[in-house]
Amino acid sequence: MAFGVKMENAYPMAMVSAPGSIEFVDFPVADPSPTQVLIKTKAVSICGSDIHTYRGTHPFAPLPAAIGHELSGEIVEIGREVSKFQPGDRVVLEPVIVCGACAFCRQGDYNLCANITFHHREGKGAFIPYFVADQDWVHRLPKGISFEEGALVEPLAVALHALRRADMKQGQSVAVFGAGPVGIMIVMVVRRAGAGDIFSVDIQDFRLRKAKEQGATEVFDNAEGDAPEAITQMTDRLGVDVAFEVVGMQLTLIQSLNALRKGGTAVVVGLFSKPHMVIPSNIFVQKEITLSGSQGYCRDFQAALKLLEKGDIDLESLITHRLSISSLQEGFHILTDP
Repeated sequence: MAFGVKMENAYPMAMVSAPGSIEFVDFPVADPSPTQVLIKTKAVSICGSDIHTYRGTHPFAPLPAAIGHELSGEIVEIGREVSKFQPGDRVVLEPVIVCGACAFCRQGDYNLCANITFHHREGKGAFIPYFVADQDWVHRLPKGISFEEGALVEPLAVALHALRRADMKQGQSVAVFGAGPVGIMIVMVVRRAGAGDIFSVDIQDFRLRKAKEQGATEVFDNAEGDAPEAITQMTDRLGVDVAFEVVGMQLTLIQSLNALRKGGTAVVVGLFSKPHMVIPSNIFVQKEITLSGSQGYCRDFQAALKLLEKGDIDLESLITHRLSISSLQEGFHILTDP
């Protein structure tokens, strides 16, 4: 074991100081406590929630705010009570902070913890050279999996949790509204789980092409808002069994409900900027629709890593750009103005 590697007191950490503006501030990185590990950051992906923060529209991240939580790296120091890892281990971060004591935490549903938060919500973003985390929230990266793929394990866990919430059966038809990273990963995991027809809906051609590459049966440009009718036409006027809303807009939520068959299930994954929405309530009664929320993940990180280890999911194919930390502003510009 190696202890006591001396680190500098502070490192530059990225924050959104104002809408559309990223600044680097000195952030203190303490030596790891007895149960913590010090990770040298190797790759961080930009999450959709980071985009909301960058635009100043995140409902839970008033500016200025730290960004970044999808992190992979190499352990360089361990606390004296750490038993799971050694320096040199390649790892990914599960970035949640939970109480561990409430009823939901005790039953394993820590994503429903009343006090759940994330490192970046507490001012500790992942766009920083070194990151300290407790060993219980760090996972070993399988051999042969790149750090870049490791940085995408967190959104893959989100997709797997959404699939669990859907309780989808083999052969059932699926519509995914939103073809960002999580939406495309949902296409990937429902295909692997044996879905029948898979319809991907978005307004950007390059995302729809990627969804098609990853297993969508049909893709629909929703610029005119006519995707639900097109999906209904292609399902013998019945609609799909399961619809995932991964955008976070009232319009696409209503569209996902309209695309469902009677008795279907809608799973809401998207982050909504507005706290209140109006949706047609009678549709639930008349079509006996089940509406299910999907909050992050719990017990899904290990499942995501096993998929990668088996080669069942190819995250490398989703990576479009690799940028240095000094080009982070450019990365956000690419994502917000593609």
